[in-house]
Amino acid sequence: MKGIGIIGCGKISQVRHIPEYFANPNAKIIGYFDLAKERAAQMAAKYGGKVFDTVEDLLADPAIDAVSVCVANNMHADVTIAALKAGKHVLCEKPMATNIEDCERMVAAAKQYGRYLMIGQNQRFALAHAEARKLIKEGLIGRVLSFRTTFGHSGPETWSITPGPGTWFFDKKAAVMGVLADLGIHKTDLIQYILDDTITAVTAKISTIDKKYADGSPIGVDDNAICIFEMAGGAVGTMVASWTFYGQEDNSTIIYGDKGLMRIYDDPACSIKVFMRDGTEKVLDIDRIQTNDNQTKSGVMDAFIDALERGEQPPVSAETVLTAMRAIFGALLSSDKGVRVEVNR
Repeated sequence: MKGIGIIGCGKISQVRHIPEYFANPNAKIIGYFDLAKERAAQMAAKYGGKVFDTVEDLLADPAIDAVSVCVANNMHADVTIAALKAGKHVLCEKPMATNIEDCERMVAAAKQYGRYLMIGQNQRFALAHAEARKLIKEGLIGRVLSFRTTFGHSGPETWSITPGPGTWFFDKKAAVMGVLADLGIHKTDLIQYILDDTITAVTAKISTIDKKYADGSPIGVDDNAICIFEMAGGAVGTMVASWTFYGQEDNSTIIYGDKGLMRIYDDPACSIKVFMRDGTEKVLDIDRIQTNDNQTKSGVMDAFIDALERGEQPPVSAETVLTAMRAIFGALLSSDKGVRVEVNR
């Protein structure tokens, strides 16, 4: 049984982290911290545990073995490193941090203090993504030539404890990045996972196209990101992240090989469709991808607890996410300078 501390009691904690820990027989939530103390009190009343006045108080509790870091993006690195230093294992929400130096500091701290650090890249846990990775490694569609992966919905206005155009997601100081860090990091990490490959160069256009504050001025972060990724294995493809898909959410990935193509979560009727070059087809109905409005169990917290119980490195270790984060920061530089940027060389 692992004692858990929750740092940050916003929407992601309330919808995923807290209820998933609560349902896990090998986890016990010891306590909560949030800058808005009443939020922590509400969670304690609902799920049990106590409310801490400060992060330091929570980290000093010997009953807590591990913490979930669910604070604003700009606080991820400092809170995570403090937790690791205090001897706690950490599950940190994405994006890992807001610059590559902080990402690397987090990985180094986990090694220095002998603790595990996992990043909440939940798309690796979608069953069809895991099956697609397996089928591609087995050579079903041959050598991968190109791909396109997309994650778009109408925006995070409802995905916040304080919904509407004043959401912290639009605050440049707290979020630092917009849709690229919110949705783009998921698909950036995912394409490396599915292809078992690494992004080595990126060309990107990151912009604010439509989202506005209540006064009509543009939000302080990006609402659309379009990236061209070059992979170490030779494949070239696109990653699109958007908060301006004002209709059906798109969370699809299509992989094009020299023997056929694979469509993943592209059809609401089934999770994988394979169309072979010789005209044959293969359909796999494995699961349904969760949407912003239809949240299902992520599997992230269960995987984290299982790894801790076994004393093993958890899946989606921070070190494995570094290459995706380098691609994200490379995309920002590419868009700013209007040039192709090499990463992970």
